[in-house]
Amino acid sequence: MGMASHAGGERQVELPVAAGAIRGDLVLPEMPRGLVVFAHGSGSSRLSPRNRKVASALQDAGFATLLMDLLTEAEEQEDRFTAAHRFDIEMLAERVVAALDWASSDAATAGLPLGLFGASTGAAAALVAAARRPGVVRAVVSRGGRPDLAEPFLENVRAPTLLIVGEKDTLVLELNRQAATRLAAPSEIAIVPRAGHLFEEPGALDEVCRLALRWFGRYLTMAGA
Repeated sequence: MGMASHAGGERQVELPVAAGAIRGDLVLPEMPRGLVVFAHGSGSSRLSPRNRKVASALQDAGFATLLMDLLTEAEEQEDRFTAAHRFDIEMLAERVVAALDWASSDAATAGLPLGLFGASTGAAAALVAAARRPGVVRAVVSRGGRPDLAEPFLENVRAPTLLIVGEKDTLVLELNRQAATRLAAPSEIAIVPRAGHLFEEPGALDEVCRLALRWFGRYLTMAGA
């Protein structure tokens, strides 16, 4: 059981990785229904305003959220100039797995049903992590994701997966359609009207929040595994 100090509130998490440490922000509502771990995409971090907005909507609905940086500070600086790490799905997935393993064992979060929310290349990392931890991950939501980059792992994903794509993001939409046919898990593609890759259009991100809430509400709060 979590200690009293963990009943609600925010906490910084630091996970050791081979290259140093990655940081995350954990927000725990009073009686969490489940925990959603966020995997950020290329050139983004846990401070991404778009993911924070989705996290905030989930928190309001009673979900705990863990926004992780998948790169160490040094890697992030290097990536800004070289983009060397953002497509290293293998490494990013390892770090999502590390976050899942941490959440499964930490006193405050152990026992909560776990879900993953991935954006851009972070969605590929989330799907690989879901394939590696099939008994742990209950649901996956991808926003403007690149599930095609998780190709060899898609048939091992057991968690119901929602692929949210902007209507105008035509190339990514096509990649999502192809990837969905390879997913063994129940999956759905939700197309947000008039939205592009970053969902910057008025109302587009609100729709992402609504879709993600519906999916996690359906699959993350089921009693029992």
